[in-house]
Amino acid sequence: CSTCRVRFISGFELLPQPSESECRVLERIGNPAKVRLACQTRPVSDVEILPLLPPNASASDGFRRPAYLQGEEREIAILFADLRDFTRFSEQKLPYDVVFVLNCYFAAMGEAVAAAGGHLDKFIGDGVMALFGIHGSAVDGAREGLAAAALMSRKLAELNQALASELYEPLRIGIGIHLGPAIIGEMGYGAATILTAVGDAVNTASRLEAMTKEYGAQLVVSDAVTEAAGIDLTSYPSHQLDVRGRTQEILARVIENAGELPVSESGKLAI
Repeated sequence: CSTCRVRFISGFELLPQPSESECRVLERIGNPAKVRLACQTRPVSDVEILPLLPPNASASDGFRRPAYLQGEEREIAILFADLRDFTRFSEQKLPYDVVFVLNCYFAAMGEAVAAAGGHLDKFIGDGVMALFGIHGSAVDGAREGLAAAALMSRKLAELNQALASELYEPLRIGIGIHLGPAIIGEMGYGAATILTAVGDAVNTASRLEAMTKEYGAQLVVSDAVTEAAGIDLTSYPSHQLDVRGRTQEILARVIENAGELPVSESGKLAI
């Protein structure tokens, strides 16, 4: 069933070779690096192992799944977006109206992420977290992230026009995007298990989004993203940003209106 699979932290090279039956099971689960079946492996010296499935895993959990679902470090683009002053709006509206407007906003932002080819990670209050490049390269992720920012800006403008009678003032958004290594995989418990990412790159993207307030801009994007995407944004202001939690500063571009980025309606970045 392969539910006893373990990754060897040390001692893997000294293990006896797997049997024919163990080889068949390892092949079925994709032959992950330094992984053996604990029930079939007989160490001849001290080893250190990491179980890869929980103790209560069933046989169905043992079948091969994409590596990025099981836990993998990849270079991806991470986008955070947050509504500005929505707390004030919610205090002035009935709960029904708040939920209605938020659902319209979430639908518009989700459509923008999907159109750009990204993965909508989660909604956090009135914020959005999305991942790009989990199925492709870092270049793909950077281009998809920028495309998503442009589409989010445009869809928000359309939403503001459609909900003009419901809003005291137009909804405003702040977006931060960063590219870097992150650990992605399915995390959580029970029905709350989701595909998400953790790591310094995720924290940095969140910090860049918060900095849109300081600069009064719609988008703050790190140069790691623009360089990978191959897009020239030198016409926009550049800032060395001291990001809390990092020892090195981040060079980023500040874009007042993300909808100005050269992105087609189909969600492709025009280079």
